[in-house]
Amino acid sequence: MSYSQLVFAPLSFTGWGALKELIPQVETFSPKKILVLTDPMLDKLGLTKQVTDPLHENGFEVVVSTDVEPEPPLELGERLVAFTREGDFDLVIGFGGGSALDLAKLAAVLAKNEGNVSEYMNLTATRTIQQKGLPKILIPTTAGTGSEVTNISVLSLESSKDVVAHPALIADVAIVDPALTVTVPPRVTAATGVDALTHAIEAYVSVNASPTSDALALHAIRMMSRAIRTAVHDGEDREARTAMSHGSYIAGLAFFNAGVAGVHALAYPLGGQFHIPHGESNAVLLPYVMNYIRKSTVTRMRDIYEALGGNASLMSDEEASYACVDELVRLVKDVGIPHTLKEFDIPESAIESLTQDGVKQKRILARSPLPLLEEDIRKVYTAAYSGKLTEPA
Repeated sequence: MSYSQLVFAPLSFTGWGALKELIPQVETFSPKKILVLTDPMLDKLGLTKQVTDPLHENGFEVVVSTDVEPEPPLELGERLVAFTREGDFDLVIGFGGGSALDLAKLAAVLAKNEGNVSEYMNLTATRTIQQKGLPKILIPTTAGTGSEVTNISVLSLESSKDVVAHPALIADVAIVDPALTVTVPPRVTAATGVDALTHAIEAYVSVNASPTSDALALHAIRMMSRAIRTAVHDGEDREARTAMSHGSYIAGLAFFNAGVAGVHALAYPLGGQFHIPHGESNAVLLPYVMNYIRKSTVTRMRDIYEALGGNASLMSDEEASYACVDELVRLVKDVGIPHTLKEFDIPESAIESLTQDGVKQKRILARSPLPLLEEDIRKVYTAAYSGKLTEPA
């Protein structure tokens, strides 16, 4: 492309203690009735009170919904949209991980548009969003999804995933407070962290990359690759948690503008068919996809390797690209995520169904620097199953 379009959330607050901006921002919308959509575990642990108590103290009527599931199915999206339409809400606040934020965006927008959610899904759309919907404030409690700065809501289908994507889904306000991530368990920290790292890496090699998205992506990789191991193994490390939250946010800006590609396209069927958390799906596939497309983007792989902390000064681009893949393998192992499909108890016989569902993700696959056709996708899944890195013939 000779030029790029850049889109950013209208207003963001980032940094330790940013949650104090909640009430001033809520007041700008003058709502009478607020829907707070959150993860059930956060509510059970009492963390939702960090949002609801200030709202109650300032006289707002608040309804809390914990109707959120990991890898949310289409049926859940339909149910929440119906609930929001019937609730006569003026503002939606999403508080939680990527699923809570995605569902909050979806409910806020489609509450003011007619029809079913299924009619707005990317692969089967028969309607387009006409109304902006309710205002929405998104507050992530994990460092990984970037949902607070993107315009998509991801839903699980019977065997894969699809999205509703539209500018109306962009948050009116994003509040990214690293203090909210301190209680996230190590495995979730690892999965969401590698998810965010994947956002930045795929944005950097995307065919839609621009100088702006490049700068964001490389900075995000630098921040997170130096902090993720500490955040996983010492969740109370304030510096590491801050770096991961900022890195995730910046990676979200990068991939929202440049897009993700092969890793995400092939991760969707893993979530759809086997309900593997999205971050872990990305993590297990990341080294195999990047190794497979390596020859198409060796110079950028060198840049990624250096952003990951490697020293490529005495290496050729080819050598640095291989070193990049090795470092990704090492990082995924270091944070405790299984590095083969076999370790997730996925049978070898599933490679074919995964391949057929992966091929359908044309919107995402189109951004890969190396076109990934059916046989390429099959080879990547086979490599990820066996643990043996492979490249095109």
